[in-house]
Amino acid sequence: MIPVREALADLADEQREFAALLGALQDADWQRPSAADGWTVADQVAHLADTEEVAADTLADGPRAFAKAVPRYATAEDFTAAGCRRGDGLPPGDLTAWWDRAAVRTRRLLAERAPEDRVAWGFGMTAETFAGARLMEHWAHGLDIRDALGLPVDETPRLRRIAVLGHSTLNYALAVARVHRPQGRGLRLELTERDGTGHVVGPPDATDVLRGPLLAWCRVATRRVRGSPAASSALTAEGELAELAVLHARAYL
Repeated sequence: MIPVREALADLADEQREFAALLGALQDADWQRPSAADGWTVADQVAHLADTEEVAADTLADGPRAFAKAVPRYATAEDFTAAGCRRGDGLPPGDLTAWWDRAAVRTRRLLAERAPEDRVAWGFGMTAETFAGARLMEHWAHGLDIRDALGLPVDETPRLRRIAVLGHSTLNYALAVARVHRPQGRGLRLELTERDGTGHVVGPPDATDVLRGPLLAWCRVATRRVRGSPAASSALTAEGELAELAVLHARAYL
């Protein structure tokens, strides 16, 4: 069995960076509003801790596996809100420890999976994609905290996984937005890192092209443009599907 080595290593690196971010916070920072409306910094961490528990139980078929935990709530938003409320009253050290325990367990269980093993998360995905999805979640919520506190946002090679995820989930994103995908259209992303390195995602013969900074696309794909309003305008869309991607891309459930 080939374990999910590369994706898991990237996830571990992203979570180490998130842990460092939490370690640098002052006590007062935890109750500050984050860049997500109605969420404090503590809510961001509680959400990740709660969903990491669900992620681990999904991999282990435990009592809080996704297919068992989410349907107990009327809506996905109710499920998310309940996870945040589990952190109410916990001091920063306890919140961090809760998240860390859950994250370690998820990584351990992922290490036992082959890349193409199926994980029953949402509509189902491979273990490799699931590792990338957990990476995306930590990056996006870490970004909420950084934007709220005015902290710089580093650009790492891990963003490439988020870029790919944003592209591969476009059909889902359009369905959530109740927008029909134009027939006969395909999308290619031509993205550039700050150092000029280019990355192409999607078929070379795609009818539509979206060009611009890698970081800008990742912000758009995770709906994190509030902290950087220029992110959307930094992308050049050629074609109807490319324009819809800027408006509706959504790499999360």
